[in-house]
Amino acid sequence: MDVPRDQIISLIDQGLFTSAEMLGCFLVSSSSVNAETGPHLKAENLVLLGDALFRQREYRRSIHAYKQALQYHRVNPKQSSASIRNSLSASNRSSSPNSFHVSAINENEVKFKIASCLCSLNDGKTAIAELEGIPSKARNLQMNLLMGKLYRNSRHNRASALCYKECLRNCPYIFEAIIALAELGASAKDIISLFPQTPNRSNRSSCDHFDSTRWLQRYVEAQCCISCNDYKGGLEIFIELLQRFPNNIHLLLEVAKVEAIIGKNDEAIMNFEKARSIDPYVVTYMDEYAMLLKKKSDNTKLGKLVHDLLNIDPTRPEVFVALSVLWERKDEKAALSYAEKSIRIDERHVPGYIMKGNLSLSMGRLEASVIAFRVAQELRPDLRTYQGLVRSYLAYSKIKEALYAAREAMKAMPHSARALKLVGDVHASNPSGREKAKKFYESALRLEPSYLGAALALAELHVLEGRNGDAVSLLERYLKDWADDSLHVKLAQVFAATNMLQEALSHYQAALRINPQNEAARKGLDRLEKQMKGVDPDAPEDDEENEVEEADGDPEETELI
Repeated sequence: MDVPRDQIISLIDQGLFTSAEMLGCFLVSSSSVNAETGPHLKAENLVLLGDALFRQREYRRSIHAYKQALQYHRVNPKQSSASIRNSLSASNRSSSPNSFHVSAINENEVKFKIASCLCSLNDGKTAIAELEGIPSKARNLQMNLLMGKLYRNSRHNRASALCYKECLRNCPYIFEAIIALAELGASAKDIISLFPQTPNRSNRSSCDHFDSTRWLQRYVEAQCCISCNDYKGGLEIFIELLQRFPNNIHLLLEVAKVEAIIGKNDEAIMNFEKARSIDPYVVTYMDEYAMLLKKKSDNTKLGKLVHDLLNIDPTRPEVFVALSVLWERKDEKAALSYAEKSIRIDERHVPGYIMKGNLSLSMGRLEASVIAFRVAQELRPDLRTYQGLVRSYLAYSKIKEALYAAREAMKAMPHSARALKLVGDVHASNPSGREKAKKFYESALRLEPSYLGAALALAELHVLEGRNGDAVSLLERYLKDWADDSLHVKLAQVFAATNMLQEALSHYQAALRINPQNEAARKGLDRLEKQMKGVDPDAPEDDEENEVEEADGDPEETELI
């Protein structure tokens, strides 16, 4: 043979893909291959060329090489006994495009490689068709996992669940399959029952084996709790697992994500920062962390986070959501384009849809905000998607739809104070519904007495109905446990409305000490200081009048500005 075939395998193993591709071109065009060995060796050479092209991300060329290989393979389906032995040996190896030591072509493996290329080209439909051409009994772990993902992306949830179950029957440590099945509605008991029972070959008792795998079963239970919106139950199990596996990056991120969803912002920030201190290059869930930093108005940390993420991997959807968060105050259109970019990278990336929904709502694009939150809810219904839907419908003046979404949240999370508060918010939007709103807020506080959001909402109702004293006494109960700027702003507003200006001043200043970027506190303090000086806070300022006069006097200058 003119070209040493083993050399292309060696080049690929060493990551020298450009040279491997060039050598592959010589290999497949060698006249001695055609004359001496026939189609089956030509097919093997084309697979090697396809593998080199795949590793260079030349997916269409890779597909072309793989399909040519299949054509040559089918010309001479009968292999020599040596080829059969080699094929059997190869079938025990990985079938991914990253596995290259294949001595004889395996048609099912080549189909899988074609499907992998199609996935990289975002052609999921054709990829599914390619994988469906592989007999179910011939599909290995990688094939079933890819099929599960593709079926789920195309909303064929039943078929997706079957593929994920097959994965767990082969190996219980396929975490993607565990999480996907939990999100698809499988119970913890059903998922655990899929785990293969390993024979007890050592002297260890079955009790010891149970203890060694108990952590995995608890992990399954935690994911099922989260998927059923039992955030408290899931959080408790994750924290229990962290005691056994301290400083586990994955568990820290899962805990932080759940804490972010349920509004435990300070705890979530602490756990995200702990995860970053252990692994400063982690990208997973960092967009959730960015959103929390934005809520805290910690622009310095937010800017540094985005800078770090861009240096780590600028192709991840989390990076573009973090960019969207950073740009929200500067340029909403740019922020929206970043959120949409994250969705184009990964159409199942929920934070991208949440960010798009929030931005669309802020920009008055109400229909777009509803659509974004609905998609997020279909992918992974959590408290934030319900909250976004309710706010969007209320902005749309669609009270009926808002109430339906809030009741959906309450049905999905029957023991959630935040879901109760959401129903109260809808009733509070209408003066005739305030009494009902009051009952829901009070129920939320009975369920979770420390829930500041419900307390603030109830205090607002008290103010609207002239019960300022009740509002103050309610809010002051939270002062010793909460260093929260919104709490101080609300108290300042109530005191200002009852002409207790010194108390109002004290609380506005406290709010700005906690969060110097709080716009409501800034405006409220400015207004209050005018009142205390005896100036009408609603009167236009002299500077503003002068600016108007100057603008009127010189229209050409105005145009230039």
